[in-house]
Amino acid sequence: MLSYRGLILDFAGVMTTPIGQSSRAWCASEGLPADAWRRTLEDDPVGRSLYVELELGRMPQAEWNRATAALMGVSAENLMGRAHGGVRAVAEMVELAERARAAGIVVALLSNSYGVDPYNPYAATGVWDLFDVRVISGMEGIAKPDPVIYRRTLQRMGLTGADCVFVDDHRPNLAPAETLGITTVFADGPGTAARVARLLDLDPVESSAAACS
Repeated sequence: MLSYRGLILDFAGVMTTPIGQSSRAWCASEGLPADAWRRTLEDDPVGRSLYVELELGRMPQAEWNRATAALMGVSAENLMGRAHGGVRAVAEMVELAERARAAGIVVALLSNSYGVDPYNPYAATGVWDLFDVRVISGMEGIAKPDPVIYRRTLQRMGLTGADCVFVDDHRPNLAPAETLGITTVFADGPGTAARVARLLDLDPVESSAAACS
C-alpha cells in the first residue's frame, strides 16, 4: 500500500531547468549584465510590483512585457518568451510524474504564473498534460506562499495534506505546505526525482545534469 496518494510539483526549477540559466544567456545576448533579469524582477521595486501583478493574473503577459521591457531598455516583443527561450523540461521529473500517475498517485501542478500569451511556458516545455490537477496563480488570483492556494490544490486533488508530497525549489514556498501536513522536498538539482521516487515507493529514477542550477 502506498504511503502517499498525491504528488504536488512546482513548475520552474522543478519540472524545468532553472530560469536563471536561460535568463543569464538572454541577458548576454542583449548586452545586459548577467543578473539584469533577476535584479529587475526581484530587486527593482517597480519591476517586482509588475511581476506580482503578472503572477496574480491582474496584468496580461503582453502588457507586462511592455512595462518590463521599458524598465530594462529592451524590445517588448515576446519578452517573457525570449528570456525563457532556453528553459527545458527535466527528463527525470517528467519520468517521475508519469510513474506516479501510472501508480495511481494524483499528480498536481502548483505554479506561480508567468502568463500564457504570447508565451505559454507550460506548452513550450511540454509538461501540461502530465498533471491530473493544475493550479496556476494567475488563474486563481492568489500565489504561493499564500496558504489558500495550497488548500485549494488539496481540495481539487480530493486529498488531505498528510496524503501528499510537495516539491519546490523556493524554500519560503515549503513552509505553508508543511503547516497543512504536507511532506515537502526542497528541489536542489540532480537527485530530486530520485528522492521523491523513494518517498512514493516508486522504482528508482535516474538523475541527470539537466536539473543543475
